[in-house]
Amino acid sequence: MVSASKGDLNSVYTEQRRNPRFPFVAVAEITEKESGGELVTQVSELSVNGCYVDEQNPFPSGTLVKLKIFSESEVFDAAAKVLYAHPNLGMGLVFQEVSLHSGAVLREWLLAAKALEEKSHS
Repeated sequence: MVSASKGDLNSVYTEQRRNPRFPFVAVAEITEKESGGELVTQVSELSVNGCYVDEQNPFPSGTLVKLKIFSESEVFDAAAKVLYAHPNLGMGLVFQEVSLHSGAVLREWLLAAKALEEKSHS
């Protein structure tokens, strides 16, 4: 286990990711559960457990949100939590509740993103 002070928790999360993230660009709609505040932004990275979204004014760490990601003809829908926020850059979200349909959409997107990444490295 890596020990960390509160100030470098973001680097711990980055170093201890369970699954790889892949570059993935799509429109995201994020609604804060408590207030109903909504952001329309862009996903820049995607993994089986979460995603990173670009946002100038991210929700604070710990905020519970409803997430919708739109790509081509598919929509991924999940309950999520803000794991960390980078002011003026974006936020990392961890998926909490994913339906069977959204899980299938996510797997399809990740397979395509992985294939694209492998193709770009060959």
